[in-house]
Amino acid sequence: MAKLPVEKMRELERRFGEIEARMSAGPDSETYVRLASEYSELQPVVTKIREYQKAQDEIADLEAMLSDRGTDREMRDLAEMELPDLKERVEKLEEDMQILLLPKDAADEKSAILEIRAGTGGSEAALFAGDLFRMYERYAAANGWKVEVLSASEGEAGGYKEIIATITGRGVFAKLKFESGVHRVQRVPETEAGGRIHTSAATVAVLPEAEDIDIEIRPEDIRIDTMRSSGAGGQHVNTTDSAVRITHLPTGLVVTSSEKSQHQNRAKAMQVLRSRLYDMERQRADSERSADRKSQVGSGDRSERIRTYNFPQGRVTDHRINLTLYKLDRMMVGEIDEVVDALVADYQAGQLAQLSEQRG
Repeated sequence: MAKLPVEKMRELERRFGEIEARMSAGPDSETYVRLASEYSELQPVVTKIREYQKAQDEIADLEAMLSDRGTDREMRDLAEMELPDLKERVEKLEEDMQILLLPKDAADEKSAILEIRAGTGGSEAALFAGDLFRMYERYAAANGWKVEVLSASEGEAGGYKEIIATITGRGVFAKLKFESGVHRVQRVPETEAGGRIHTSAATVAVLPEAEDIDIEIRPEDIRIDTMRSSGAGGQHVNTTDSAVRITHLPTGLVVTSSEKSQHQNRAKAMQVLRSRLYDMERQRADSERSADRKSQVGSGDRSERIRTYNFPQGRVTDHRINLTLYKLDRMMVGEIDEVVDALVADYQAGQLAQLSEQRG
């Protein structure tokens, strides 16, 4: 196991104490919110560091007791009994801290924008896109996150040709970022009289939700067009120029939103555009950093087939980590923790291995 970075641990403790003191001093509300956010991020790490230090001190005390010839037999026996458990605890704390001290993805704590698009497979692909959206919607609800649909284009037989939504909550992106990629489904469509299994696909993209401070969009770099809304019908459709299309001229990115309110559409479209530009910048920076390595889980390649949902066998396989679960029915109602946690663990293991190599 790689050695723990002692200096970094001391610096984190020092910073944690400084934040506590500044929060106690009663700063203005904006400063307090910023400090509270950093405090909550550091608290689990510093708590674990202090547990580790306490356990180390207890081991030192017990070893000193055992090396002291004046220690009576009863105390020596107690020390010998406690020492193995304490050493085991220290090993576990070291493992936990190795993960907690890994370099953080700056976007991990952010909310996310979820984009799902039907791929090959026609109507069945749109139905599957709808199934995936409901899966993530239920997973979000179980985690106490809020889901808001920004735009949706429904399929002819149901489901969605495309649906874009925000998932708001702390640490959403950290949990969902490995869901990006091509999701393949194998099942018998309801419209298939012969009972033949069809294969279709949908593409999922999970982007960290960007804030104004993350990405600057200059007014001269965008063109905003208004259009007549189109939809399933109703008194507001095709009566006002409420739909908005924003084109980012330097990159050619186009974002549309077609709800009833033009003001809301503009805000929603800018929200999506900002997040896509932020994601492009992250992808570019990550490509530069990792040009010499391949990481299946963390590659972010959205054209890669990452998972297969086989309905006849009730099986889900994540191809990046060779994980197969026969829990398809549970996963489709949002119980995806086992896969999400396995992907995060695999990614962390890869990071730890790289750190060990770097430290020699």
